[in-house]
Amino acid sequence: MTALALRGIHKRFGAVHANAGVDLTVEPGTVHGLIGENGAGKSTLMAILYGYYQADEGSIALDGREVQIRNSHEAIALGVGMVHQHFMLVDTLSALDNVLLGAEPGWHLPSGQEAVREGLTQLMADTGLHVRLDALVGQLPVGELQRLEILKALYRGAKLLILDEPTAVLTPQETQQLFEVLRTLRQRGTTILLITHKLKEVMALCDAVTVMRAGRVVHRCAIVDTDEAGLAEAMVGRKVALGRQAGSAPAQDEVLLEAEGLSLRDARGVSVLNSVSLRLRAGEIVGVAGVSGNGQTELLEVLSGLLAPQAGRLNLKGASFGPDAWLHPTQARAAGLAHVPEDRHACGLVMSFPAWESAALGYQQLPKYAGGRWSLSGSKLRAACAAMMERFDVRPRNPELGSSKFSGGNQQKLILAREIGEAPTVLLVGQPTRGVDIGAIEFIHNQLRALRDAGCAVLVVSSELDEILALADRVLVMNGGRITGELDIDDCDERKLGLLMAAQP
Repeated sequence: MTALALRGIHKRFGAVHANAGVDLTVEPGTVHGLIGENGAGKSTLMAILYGYYQADEGSIALDGREVQIRNSHEAIALGVGMVHQHFMLVDTLSALDNVLLGAEPGWHLPSGQEAVREGLTQLMADTGLHVRLDALVGQLPVGELQRLEILKALYRGAKLLILDEPTAVLTPQETQQLFEVLRTLRQRGTTILLITHKLKEVMALCDAVTVMRAGRVVHRCAIVDTDEAGLAEAMVGRKVALGRQAGSAPAQDEVLLEAEGLSLRDARGVSVLNSVSLRLRAGEIVGVAGVSGNGQTELLEVLSGLLAPQAGRLNLKGASFGPDAWLHPTQARAAGLAHVPEDRHACGLVMSFPAWESAALGYQQLPKYAGGRWSLSGSKLRAACAAMMERFDVRPRNPELGSSKFSGGNQQKLILAREIGEAPTVLLVGQPTRGVDIGAIEFIHNQLRALRDAGCAVLVVSSELDEILALADRVLVMNGGRITGELDIDDCDERKLGLLMAAQP
């Protein structure tokens, strides 16, 4: 008896055929990978399984019994749980109350809290999903938030657990901890559907894998019968060239950006940058490696003008800035500095805007968008967005579609199209391929290399060591708000970088 059988699933959104006759079978007590390019239909399929959407055609069977799932409440009642890429938690409530919310066992809240606490304590002991139940969710680190989401689903009786990009915001250490938990859950009989773009994770964790492309299943196999290269080709429909590429020209002598002694304390008075200095030269990609939370985010925000440090100086193409008169983002753009933020939802897009408006954010004052003395031209903005979508293969190519309606990878490509489109001389990029499929990774990497080869100075912050090693000409390592090492790429390997990331000699 199969844990899950989806048969002939069709789902259309207007002219877009998101799922076109999809069949998916998952065996009980296994980890099953579901992979494909951004926009391949994976998330739509899982939304149908979880009751967010209704299929136009097709059937769903759980444990051999055909079921109707009209909403998420029915999915949960049938033992289906889902952990979303963007956590569905309330920051101002405790971890305990987040689990309790919507699943209160009775009218008397205090007794209900104690009943939930007892159940969660036992579940944490059984699974290794340890969470501080009385801590406010807004104060928990991201790895603990991930565990809380899984714990919440299991507490509500999930026998089939859907995980959507579960490691997208986790450190390597947190990822390994999560994998141990998932292996434990598999041993206890939980069936897991893993949606991910990271083929290493599929090979390390899954028992079987299904590949989707353009709304259809194009490949399925046991994990022992495949490898990363085969899965990548099945996803994209061609061979994919990742990893380091030879042939880049040496960096030029011209320093386009120089920072000296940058120090920053956050609102709580905690030091997040401690005397950071760096130089970016024309024609090079500088990678910043480090476990998330060691100052990389703040470094990008200071260099792009979003934050002003308490100490230090910044020189950008001959102009100098100090704490009392720091660089403003408008000045940065005028000087040819572009910024792709780490958090595309919070800082890169306005999710309620149509794509054509998000595609002009920060550049709306350019003369090419003017419609009159005091107005913008909607037709020019739409045409520019359409051209960006064509050049960067943003799918679907619909400037009118809401920014929130695009998959994460296509949102990322839209932001890159906007920032790269004005031919910057300095580009700051945070997590360039987070949540992005393997074909888009290849495309984005090639765009960054082309910018470098055209004389741009590129700073890339990434938590993926493979990405740093594939892109960078020079690597800076951050730990505790400091730069703990600087290496030429020829002197780099994962072991050396790992030691510097841990601030070990």
